[in-house]
Amino acid sequence: MNDDEVAQYLRDHPGFFEDHLELLTQIQLPNPHGGQAIALSDRQVQALREENRALKAKLQELIEFAEENDAITGKMHALVLSQLPTASLGELLAALHGGLREGLSVPQTALRIWGGREGAGEAEGRDEFAPVSDEFKQYASGLSQPFCGPSGSVEAAGWFGESASQVRSVAHIPLRDAAGACIGLLALGSEDVLRFYPEMGTVYLQRLGELTGAALRRFV
Repeated sequence: MNDDEVAQYLRDHPGFFEDHLELLTQIQLPNPHGGQAIALSDRQVQALREENRALKAKLQELIEFAEENDAITGKMHALVLSQLPTASLGELLAALHGGLREGLSVPQTALRIWGGREGAGEAEGRDEFAPVSDEFKQYASGLSQPFCGPSGSVEAAGWFGESASQVRSVAHIPLRDAAGACIGLLALGSEDVLRFYPEMGTVYLQRLGELTGAALRRFV
C-alpha cells in the first residue's frame, strides 16, 4: 500500500483514530518551525492556528476592499448629486470635471461628444465638441467596457493639452445614448502608471459612463 492509498483509506474511514487512540500518542511529525518532532495532536493545533491567522488576514483584506468600495460609492453619489441641479450644459460640464478632479482625485479629465445636437447653443466653441476622427469614433464605439492602461491613442492624449506629456495611465469611458449608440468618450488621466491598469475592475468606471451619458442627454 502506497502513501496515496493510506491517505485515501483514512479519508474513507474518519473514525479510524477513534478506534486506535493509542496511535495518536505514537505518531511524531516534524515541527514546521524547526526543532524536535511533535505529537500529531500538537501539529493539528499548530495547523489550526496557522489556518486561523490566514483567515484573519483574508477577512481584513475583504474589510479593506469593502471600505474602499464604500468610499468610492459615496464619491460617485456626491458626483451625481452635483449634476442634478445643473440648469445648463456649462454647469453640468463644470460639475462633472470638478467632481472627478476634487471628489475622485482624478488629476486629468477630458471629454469629447460627437453625438446629439453638435454645434447648437452652448456646445458651439467648446473643447468637448471639437472634431474627432472617424477612426477614433470607431475605436470608442467598439469598447464594450472602459479601457484602462497606458495611453495608446495619440489623438486622445492630445485632449489633455499641456499636461499630456505627464500622463502615464488613462481610462477611456465610452458614452452612449438611450439606444446604445456611442455619442462620446470621457478620458481620465493620471501621472501614476498604476492608477489605471489593464487588469483593474471597471464596474465603477462603467457606471460613471452610464451616469455621464444620461446627464448629457438633457442638453445634447
